[in-house]
Amino acid sequence: MSLELKTPFEKGNQNQTTTWAECIAWYEELARQYPGVLRFGAIGTSDAGVPIHAGVISADGVFDRAQIKQSGRTVFFNNNGIHPGEPEGVDACMALVRDFCTQPERLAALGETVFLFIPLYNVDGSLNRNNTSRVNQDGPEQFGFRGNSRHLDLNRDFVKCDTLAAQVFNKFFTSWDPDVMVDTHTSNGADYSYTMTLIHTQADKLGGELGGFLRGTMLPFMFSEMERRGWPTCPYVNPVKDSPDHGIAEFLETPRFSTGYAALHHTIGFMPETHMLKPFADRYHSMRALVETALDFTIRHGAQVKALRRAAKEAGRTRREWPVHWAMDEAHPSSFRFKGFEAKYKPSVLGDYTRLHYDRNSPWERDIAYFNSFPPDVTVQAPRAYVVPQAWREVIERLQWNGVRMERVESERTVEASYYHLASVSSRATAYEGHMFHDEVQLEKRRGQVLLRAGDYIVPLDQDNARYAVETLEPQAHDSFFRWGFFNSVLEKKEAYSDYVFEDEAERLLREEPELATRFAAWKQANPALLKDQSAVLDFLFANCACYREPEWRRYPVFMLD
Repeated sequence: MSLELKTPFEKGNQNQTTTWAECIAWYEELARQYPGVLRFGAIGTSDAGVPIHAGVISADGVFDRAQIKQSGRTVFFNNNGIHPGEPEGVDACMALVRDFCTQPERLAALGETVFLFIPLYNVDGSLNRNNTSRVNQDGPEQFGFRGNSRHLDLNRDFVKCDTLAAQVFNKFFTSWDPDVMVDTHTSNGADYSYTMTLIHTQADKLGGELGGFLRGTMLPFMFSEMERRGWPTCPYVNPVKDSPDHGIAEFLETPRFSTGYAALHHTIGFMPETHMLKPFADRYHSMRALVETALDFTIRHGAQVKALRRAAKEAGRTRREWPVHWAMDEAHPSSFRFKGFEAKYKPSVLGDYTRLHYDRNSPWERDIAYFNSFPPDVTVQAPRAYVVPQAWREVIERLQWNGVRMERVESERTVEASYYHLASVSSRATAYEGHMFHDEVQLEKRRGQVLLRAGDYIVPLDQDNARYAVETLEPQAHDSFFRWGFFNSVLEKKEAYSDYVFEDEAERLLREEPELATRFAAWKQANPALLKDQSAVLDFLFANCACYREPEWRRYPVFMLD
């Protein structure tokens, strides 16, 4: 191998990761030398104005996306550097792409499968280099930072798309519609013997035959093959208590995360998490083995994966019940043969408490509880179509970026529709990734006349992207647009009252509105202590009377057409 084609990891002491400038220049030179194998270029820019690049490897020199999709070829997508402090995937991808270019037999093994990759996604964070932000990590000597230039974590931004990077990713992912994705990471957490752990699209949430195929066929192959390659792998170590001894739970990766976002498009996603306490060289080699294992399986079974994805999309076109929220089955765990270190406790020298530590001189291997069942706990009856008023342009943009088919209302009309009343909303006390996330949502489904204006958007569910529409527009879904605060203004009542005037008006309302009187009587019985609070009494009457009702207040503004 010529020196100029070696990566920074290979040139040095195997404790180096590439810089962004080195990485991009290296790929550009590789693409110049091997134009029939690699196509490489910018796909957009970050919030800091830094280009985000992507590449395509094709064994027959076909790089045109439309031609590749039309011919039905399998697309394998490798995303790297979303957290630049976890960079082994960045370096492993460089070497793998180089080998495709320089080893004809490796390229030929791709067959008709296309290898799509983003070499370094969080370009802003990669420029913020240091050796201190990963407090528990063994190498490399210098690395990037988790946050982007807006101090946001891109692996929480796939649905809300606050960042330009996420907007670029949404459009890029949707246009290529990959069949399998591997998004590379490094883990924090417990200590154990494994270098590689694996998060995958939760099979129950992926659902149907595609989820069954992942759980019953693809995952067993990957665990077996990683063992054969010398890198025994376990599920991501997510202890249900303080250590793995008591069992681990699968990670329910909702759409804010890469694999959960991929599931909205019926793409099988993997998030390999190498163990932070293992040397960087080991993490690098195990990561390359994992990517190659997933790729080799995809090459062999691409036709089957594509058929299952197509079936899932077709089923969504006529589906009338959609799960939108899943919860772990705590009563029926399976088991996993785990290799761990004994968890021990001793007094802390820092304070008056007992601290956990792991004794590497006391390894153990035994079956532990593995909580990997997540049945749906919220299911909704899907309408024929949603209506998104044009005023909510941020929502409309995200639907468009993700290929959701929509139709414009041609002329103003009033229709009978269903809608949600937001009965109760509980939000986080502090900001989470730039938003006051709504953790609890209680809804009342209502029906009535709603006005559709010319230019509003109808979102029919008879389409391939029905799942994305349902899980973003249904408020109770894990990462719905509502939970992320896109509709917060409807939670605010716009008009108010002067108490000394409204006291007399409220008496009149109670005489003239029997329904209000009945509600008020029930409220007084349920809240006797509040009868001494003038604001509480008048607020209830003002909010519940028909005379001064604001129809838009707490009415979720996405309507449902049956």
